[in-house]
Amino acid sequence: MQKHLVIMAKAPALGRVKTRLARDVGPVEATRFYRVALARLIRRMAADTRWTTVVAASPDNEAVEHAHWLETAHGVLPQAKGDLGARMQRVFDHMPPGPVVIIGSDIPDIRPHHIAQAFSALGGNDVVIGPSVDGGYWLIGQKRLPRVLRGFAGVEWSSGRERAQTSANFSEVRVKMLDELSDVDSGTDHARWRERCG
Repeated sequence: MQKHLVIMAKAPALGRVKTRLARDVGPVEATRFYRVALARLIRRMAADTRWTTVVAASPDNEAVEHAHWLETAHGVLPQAKGDLGARMQRVFDHMPPGPVVIIGSDIPDIRPHHIAQAFSALGGNDVVIGPSVDGGYWLIGQKRLPRVLRGFAGVEWSSGRERAQTSANFSEVRVKMLDELSDVDSGTDHARWRERCG
């Protein structure tokens, strides 16, 4: 069965993305970072033929307006309404048959080998989680066989407890943790990103 990578992404509109980062570097630079990081991520992942790369876009009605940031993806689907857990569950519920891995769009260090590692881990596990340093996670995936699991009930998003709460919800199945990565949410993070990018 085909492997599916889904990137959760917001339309990169000024003042609508990376609001925590914007407090340190300003909304223009925060939006520029997001646009650059997102475009590179989609291009890098869609170039790999080991999986299909789909963008789950938000807001739904702006996907067409911002089509240029989606053009290298293999497909686009709307995130629709609800909290992050509801939107990710909808992805797991409605993607075509095969394992599904979901990632965020603001982790510039994600590389194809991370995604390959996640799909490989799903060979012997039901769920895979890529932890982030802030207590959340940058990746979550499901084998979806023999069924799609439901693991987001009661998760407090943006609390620093997301990973622990999600892991507890999946306590009855086999879960594999991957390498820890960090997103770019502060001026310090942003300065490190700029230095790495030259």
